[in-house]
Amino acid sequence: MTVNTGVFHAIWSAGLVVKFTLLLLCGASVVSWALIIDKRRQFLQAARANEPFLESFWKATSLDVIFQQVQTNSQSPLARIFKTGYVELQKLATARQNPGSDDKPAGPPLLSGIDNLQRSLNKAIDQEISALEDRLTILATIGSTGPFIGLFGTVWGIMSSFQQIGITGTANLAVVAPGISEALIATAIGLAAAIPAVVFYNHFLTHLKKQELILTTFSSDFLNIAKRNFFRDK
Repeated sequence: MTVNTGVFHAIWSAGLVVKFTLLLLCGASVVSWALIIDKRRQFLQAARANEPFLESFWKATSLDVIFQQVQTNSQSPLARIFKTGYVELQKLATARQNPGSDDKPAGPPLLSGIDNLQRSLNKAIDQEISALEDRLTILATIGSTGPFIGLFGTVWGIMSSFQQIGITGTANLAVVAPGISEALIATAIGLAAAIPAVVFYNHFLTHLKKQELILTTFSSDFLNIAKRNFFRDK
């Protein structure tokens, strides 16, 4: 007796539970690859936009010049952080020069105001990291649950094989092959969905840490520049 054990035939002849499991895993794999492509684009875009901004920042003669330039460079996380710090500096300077401040002498903001600037920069960094980190948990979920969903299909396929053995009273290849095929296919698709998700999740985490370091370093540099030029001791 000829037994058709091809992959597509095995999937077509699988039970409803196994078919649903395979459909779920295929859907998870599609979602995973869509996220991988999108996050890859997002990280590359951020890295490429940061390079020209940093070059312009260190070459500029004043913060006003840089602020005018960042209006057209909204793709750079560093540019957005600079914009946040610049706007906060303007608020501090405006508040300091407010005529309603009777007991405050004119001049640069007092050193205590730098705490406000630092909090604004930290908040901006958190927002940028949150945007880069967005939806990475979906990759982690697919990577951790994919093998177990595949394992469920594996167990169900093996159970089907034993049921067929019980019904027919024999254990030849024609009886057990369909269930075993279902089990192995479920395992393979579960791993195929999980492995790329895990690999790229760890890859993106590494890039996320690098971006966080870059943002934090730039924030410190900006604070040092602001402290030297716009703040004075009490």
